[in-house]
Amino acid sequence: MTNYSAPQPAAGTGEDPGKTLGIVGLVLAFVFSLAGIIVSAIALKKSKEAGFQNTIAKVGLILSIVFLVIGVISSIVLIAGTMAAIDAGVSTY
Repeated sequence: MTNYSAPQPAAGTGEDPGKTLGIVGLVLAFVFSLAGIIVSAIALKKSKEAGFQNTIAKVGLILSIVFLVIGVISSIVLIAGTMAAIDAGVSTY
């Protein structure tokens, strides 16, 4: 009978291998959201493979997604407002 279990951390390692990447992903969430999403996702995957939960990476991933959505919506509103002002003949200088 085969025993299937969750992946265990490698012998001799007591620290989460995705911890540092999780912190970097969280910081990038505030600076460059797309990079924050990528780095946080990688950190989550590394931690999961090693059998750890990486809360910092989860927070970084969530914040990155939220900030990216806010940025896209803000850009659309800015472009629409600029186009409306141009159409109305208003100078933006």
